[in-house]
Amino acid sequence: MQVLEAAEKALSGCLKISKGEKALVVSDRTDCQVALALYQAAEKLGAEPAFIKFKPRQNHGEEPPSPVAAAMAASDVIVMPTDKSLSHTNARKNACAKGARVASMPTITMELFLRAMAADYHGIAKRTKLYGEFLSKGNFVQITSPAGTDLTFSIAGRTAELDTGILDKPGMSSNLPAGEAFIAPVEGTAQGILVFDGSLAGVGLLKEPLVLEVKDGYVQKVVSGGQGKESLERMLKQKPVAARNIGEFGIGTNDKAQLSGNILEDEKVLGTVHVALGANHTFGGNVEVDFHVDGIILNPTVKIDSKIIMDNGKLFAEELPRE
Repeated sequence: MQVLEAAEKALSGCLKISKGEKALVVSDRTDCQVALALYQAAEKLGAEPAFIKFKPRQNHGEEPPSPVAAAMAASDVIVMPTDKSLSHTNARKNACAKGARVASMPTITMELFLRAMAADYHGIAKRTKLYGEFLSKGNFVQITSPAGTDLTFSIAGRTAELDTGILDKPGMSSNLPAGEAFIAPVEGTAQGILVFDGSLAGVGLLKEPLVLEVKDGYVQKVVSGGQGKESLERMLKQKPVAARNIGEFGIGTNDKAQLSGNILEDEKVLGTVHVALGANHTFGGNVEVDFHVDGIILNPTVKIDSKIIMDNGKLFAEELPRE
């Protein structure tokens, strides 16, 4: 698949772009190959494209400059091949509230873009919706893993978000590549040990497990983890306490995604789950902070209430989960 072909598939197959729609490409990248391909594809498909490049933010979840936010709010379709994610920003949330369809592509590379657009997003959407239902109907989650994760938290009253990659209705938002069902844990309820042994946003693949002690909804201590420990402690030191919030729990549903060290892809890998620290106000939570960092848990077992929906990394796909 060539880059222009992949860009056309993203815009027509996933975003369902129509002739005459106002399409905005937003990027903070020095290498703009993917962004330019998306602009060219939008033009080829008959849309009215615009391209804005802005200075990179310091962290995922930081707001873009106000002119960028204003342009987003005035657009029908938005694609965001950025370095730092705009997914969990008010700019993205406000654009969706005004009816924009948004595909966020933080840390996208050409290799990942071409691989991602070869996926069957209708199949991914079916699987994502199934696991989103388990989350939305659930009250209590327990995650365990061979690396030592033993974390519990409430999701009572919260509704899962579906990152399917199919963005055919006003106000929809998703990553590309897509493939996760995720939810905001109830603040203050997370307890236990959280071990990231796959990758961490801003760090990449982890050479040794990153062990975090969690109490009353917040990371109390980074226990161990080598380079990952040093990097996460440095990030958290620069932020308010809210950055330590257990802000997201997500289940990967993309069977084409590979663990690569790029969190955009890693959090979609089928058979993994991820937990994010920091902001969750854009998807049903109450914490607003300019920080959102995901970590990957390999071979997890996940229990929602009395049902095991994942056992040592195996999703129960179309089957009913075990009691």
